[in-house]
Amino acid sequence: MLHIKTFTFNPYQENTYVIYNDAKECIIIDPGMHNYQEEQLFQSFIDGQELKPIALVNTHGHIDHVLGNRFIYETYGLMPQFHENELPLLVQVQNYAPQMGIRYEPSPIPETFLTIDDKIEIGDESLSLLFAPGHSPGHLCLYSAEHNFLIGGDVLFHRSVGRTDLPGGNHQQLMESIANTIYTLPEETTVYPGHGPTTTIKEEKELNPFIRA
Repeated sequence: MLHIKTFTFNPYQENTYVIYNDAKECIIIDPGMHNYQEEQLFQSFIDGQELKPIALVNTHGHIDHVLGNRFIYETYGLMPQFHENELPLLVQVQNYAPQMGIRYEPSPIPETFLTIDDKIEIGDESLSLLFAPGHSPGHLCLYSAEHNFLIGGDVLFHRSVGRTDLPGGNHQQLMESIANTIYTLPEETTVYPGHGPTTTIKEEKELNPFIRA
């Protein structure tokens, strides 16, 4: 059984996710903590649940999704995993974070990168990777067919979609990613987005004003 814990961190109100199993192993996705209080809140949950972090995954490299990469690396020894196309975005964060008045300790850079053929393992279960560019060039989503959920990053939101006016954004590509990849998932799939409340594929196909099936 997999469980999902949601934290909402930093001025951008970004959703950080912890996926954990009954054996107390956990995966950290998009750590957005940007100050000591948020770091302590996160660590208190991990310690309180007696969890063992085994992987750190970034859906993409925008500032709000990587602010906690250094903290996770220094605390749990986990190198971030992400698609190679996100590397330029991640490197840029250290240049513009100070201009925005946001504390940022530069993220460590891995030597290898995720591809859509990889899976994120947790115990005897695994999460598939879906390539969904448009909001950013190498955006990945994590999907569990067995448990009917998608960690969607900034692709599809409740009644909205990801911005494409940021560096690396492409509106047409985002629409194609949603139509050809995200909307092909079972309608009962719960979507855990990078911002805002959860939704389902069915709800968005019927009611999303930006793209309906």
